[in-house]
Amino acid sequence: MKTLYDVQEWLKRYGYLNLMPNRLDAIYFMQQELSYMINAGILEKNMPEYLTARLILHREERLEKEKLEK
Repeated sequence: MKTLYDVQEWLKRYGYLNLMPNRLDAIYFMQQELSYMINAGILEKNMPEYLTARLILHREERLEKEKLEK
């Protein structure tokens, strides 16, 4: 996984579909979905895919917020 699209495709395997037109909203809801999946026991916090997805979402959120500030 390297991009936001990769995270979206990975989440599709667990039944999550992103329908948000706003990119920042989509990132927020994907972060929430990951948290719900951890709480439900679907994912574990030490899974490499989970950790990579969190880092990608954090990076993309930061980049989107930087764009809005300009």
